[in-house]
Amino acid sequence: MSSLLFSASFNMIIPELPSHLSKMGGGEHKGLIIALFTLTAGISRPFSGKLTDRWGRVPVMAVGSIVCFVCGFLYPIISSVALFFLLRLIHGFSTGFKPTATSAYVADIIPQNRWGEALGMHGLCFSIGSAVGPAIGSYIALHYGMNPMFYCSSLFAVLSIVIVMNMRETLVNKQPFRPSMLRIHRSEIIEPRVIPAALVTLLCYTGYGVILTLIPDWSEHLGISNKGLFFTAYTLSSIAIRFISGKVADRYGRIRVMFVGVIIVALAVFVIGIGDAVEGLIGGAILYGIGTGILSPAVNAWTIDLSLPQHRGKAMATMYIALEAGIGGGALLAGYIYSEEISRIPGIFVINSFIILLAFFYILYWNYKNKRVS
Repeated sequence: MSSLLFSASFNMIIPELPSHLSKMGGGEHKGLIIALFTLTAGISRPFSGKLTDRWGRVPVMAVGSIVCFVCGFLYPIISSVALFFLLRLIHGFSTGFKPTATSAYVADIIPQNRWGEALGMHGLCFSIGSAVGPAIGSYIALHYGMNPMFYCSSLFAVLSIVIVMNMRETLVNKQPFRPSMLRIHRSEIIEPRVIPAALVTLLCYTGYGVILTLIPDWSEHLGISNKGLFFTAYTLSSIAIRFISGKVADRYGRIRVMFVGVIIVALAVFVIGIGDAVEGLIGGAILYGIGTGILSPAVNAWTIDLSLPQHRGKAMATMYIALEAGIGGGALLAGYIYSEEISRIPGIFVINSFIILLAFFYILYWNYKNKRVS
């Protein structure tokens, strides 16, 4: 529930931020809305991973939700493009902290043979937040204005904090916070054992960066007034498949399930690109939800499979660094090519579908090299 509310909090404002930025005079920099957010999310991962393994899972989760709460109150008072982007940088720390600690928490309380199922259910709750957040945010912005939407985002973050603070800590050797914990050595940034999972994550999540950057304007071009409709359709299909995808990954292996997930994700992005109509957009959204709903639990469980118990925080941080790099890279690429030329959007999606397919060939290579199916 805490992850659901947290996810709804920061996703709530995403569909409306491009138009909000345009009104401030920064429309040509829409790619930075997501890229800057993911930049600090990625930078903060080594810190959140180290703190998760030393300070504890619960306080790190709380930090992420607190950042969302504060930022929701700051958006309405920001009036310049420069300050807006500074706030996006700060807001990114929220997703740099909470998902890292939450994934480690889930792995702590669930037996290894059910990690796929458990992480799938956690992803399910996160996806529900991703579905209801944009829909609620767009509705509030449309009928009551932008500021009430931002304040509602803060309210959801507060509720997430309340739940977190009532959760039992699972880290066995919990240490009191010390400023020295914020000093990061090179060996503490990346967990080498999980680089294969991180690379697959990076390639596949370029698509999400493209979607977050372009779908609001593409929806408007297609005559859809509620810009959260795509995200609702995508997330509802993701929710439906997650009820079984995690169990399938536990039963038949991560590799087989990832093969299927990557192909569907690439196909979905391709469909969005060639479908110049509302039906194509919604069809692509549904396919994308199915693909990510299959892929995400398998990759998360594979990350934990490859890691050591004492380095779970760092392992999940490494995977999330790759996720943020993929989203940010996709957003930057999309924003740079797009440049407010709506006719370029279909081609961007088609190009991105081939980038995602590279993950399929990498998994094939990794599986052949290791001569086993995980």
